[in-house]
Amino acid sequence: MQPRISMITLGVADLARAVRFYEQGLGWPRLESPPEVAFFPLNGTWLGLYGREALAEDAGVAAEGGGFAGVALAHNVASEAEVDEVLALAVQAGARLVKPGQRVFWGGYSGYFADPDGHLWEVAHNPFLWVGPSVE
Repeated sequence: MQPRISMITLGVADLARAVRFYEQGLGWPRLESPPEVAFFPLNGTWLGLYGREALAEDAGVAAEGGGFAGVALAHNVASEAEVDEVLALAVQAGARLVKPGQRVFWGGYSGYFADPDGHLWEVAHNPFLWVGPSVE
């Protein structure tokens, strides 16, 4: 087996609002898809947005939940300035700033935002190692 993450699917309360946030707010390209789901290609993986209730039903679990789910998604960028730019863009698009960009214990620079459904995103610059597909 080759290890990979093909798609990350987020259960959302309001699909139209979530699509606006990622497509118009963050400027991510959206693939044509059925009306009950949205797909965004992300350089080697896809982000899927699907109704929270429907996603829970598909998995056979309860849809209720709150607080920290134990998961954070990460978006790595090329500089400290870009961390701050992405955080500002996310907030302008409707995200909540959780932690402003700052130098962190491991020697990099990062901050966090929560999307309109509360999904936690870290925006990070790692000066020691590029995390992600090759950048050309």
